[in-house]
Amino acid sequence: MSTIHSSLPIWACLVSLFAVIPIVLSRRHPNLRETFTFLAGFIKFGLVLAMLPIVLHGQTIEFTIWRILPNLAIEFRVDAFGMLFALVASSLWIITSVYSVGYMRSLKEHSQTRFFAFFAIALSATLGVAFSANLFTLYLFYEMLSLSTYPLVTHHQDKEARTGGRTYLTYLMGTSIGFVLPALIFCYIRTGGDMDFSAAGFLSGHLSGTEALVVLLLFIFGFAKSGLMPFHSWLPGAMVAPTPVSALLHAVAVVKVGVFCIVRVITGVFGIGFLQELGYGTIIAGIASFTVIVSSLIALTQDNLKRRLAFSTIGQLAYITLGVALLAPKGIMGSMMHIGMHAFGKITLFFCAGAIFVATGKKYVSEMAGIGKRMPITMFAFFIGSLSVIGLPPTGGFISKWYLVTGTVEADQIVFLIVFLASTLLNAAYFLPIVYSAFFKLPQGSQTPERYKEGPWFCVIPLGLTALVTLILFIKPQVFMSLANLANLVGQ
Repeated sequence: MSTIHSSLPIWACLVSLFAVIPIVLSRRHPNLRETFTFLAGFIKFGLVLAMLPIVLHGQTIEFTIWRILPNLAIEFRVDAFGMLFALVASSLWIITSVYSVGYMRSLKEHSQTRFFAFFAIALSATLGVAFSANLFTLYLFYEMLSLSTYPLVTHHQDKEARTGGRTYLTYLMGTSIGFVLPALIFCYIRTGGDMDFSAAGFLSGHLSGTEALVVLLLFIFGFAKSGLMPFHSWLPGAMVAPTPVSALLHAVAVVKVGVFCIVRVITGVFGIGFLQELGYGTIIAGIASFTVIVSSLIALTQDNLKRRLAFSTIGQLAYITLGVALLAPKGIMGSMMHIGMHAFGKITLFFCAGAIFVATGKKYVSEMAGIGKRMPITMFAFFIGSLSVIGLPPTGGFISKWYLVTGTVEADQIVFLIVFLASTLLNAAYFLPIVYSAFFKLPQGSQTPERYKEGPWFCVIPLGLTALVTLILFIKPQVFMSLANLANLVGQ
């Protein structure tokens, strides 16, 4: 695989960071402030698109930011897997920004300038993770993301927000400093400083079986943004944040960074061959399977719609970990694709939840009866998002789940096939009754449907667009499929 040296990755990462200055300076002029947000979003997306043809041709793009020591550098490398994640994050930032304008202005939220500023910083950190060439660079941007999203989680600044924020930061930084950092230092010592991601895994041949298991578990649980149990409580706790933040956390940036890091650890730090030799994939798959089933059962009991979506997210993230832990090509490909497919489906659901709250003030599943007649566009989009998360056609979620399921057959792991099928039924059980109630039931004590009234169009248009993309990804999944396949071929 040939390599091109270019500064495009660093500019794609920094553009939203530079945008923070004009966003803050234009705080007294909301229209101008949001113009800078959108301008940065389109430039970032354009830079990512400019690198896409290069990556699709099997090349990588590298750029060294700072060489700290001879074998330790802050360095970017844009490969197929990083490009897939960057495409998802940069495109959805634009759509989420549109949604944020409608949501924040309709509810007259305070501190909107701070909100958009930290949103921009978070997207810089996300692309930094996506383009990291080595474990050290990835860790730095991972921590940057935790710190930049804390003010978003605590946006309301009330007691509930502060409690949720403390839980958020305690879990994410406690695990990253307590687990990932010691593992990273140990890897640096054992390898002599070589921590560049590689298909064979840079730890292969440097660790004994017991050492490898300990380090693997430190990484798996240390990257707690992935939501694996028992380090998952931060995720439903973060639901105190405004809905655009929840959408960012649960569909695009934070949680996807967590599973992205786990996939990188398995494929680029340890290597598929090394883990197959040790037989440790089954241990990680078992942890992920437990998370899938338990989180789905908990989701069934949640009446608060955002909390139901939160526990659904925990289960869907565990899908990605389970798929890559199968150590089978189709399972790994399914995991990589599910990062994108789930992002569009789940962000649609969060957008719908926010639009419902803005238009009606309702946030509980038990209040959804008849709301489909009042908000048909929103609830039809919710139906499409639900189908994608369940993994049913005609949505992109079906494609990635198909690869995940066939990965279990390829790995001859029928137990994990049962986990996928059982969780699919549970997904349907906690989503489809909401849709049925919305369209086919009337509010309690009412004889007629509520008057038609959708949410603000700045909220409705983004959820309609993400729902449409979810449908398009079923028909035209080629970009995600090609990137996942390229990444998979390199890893074999």
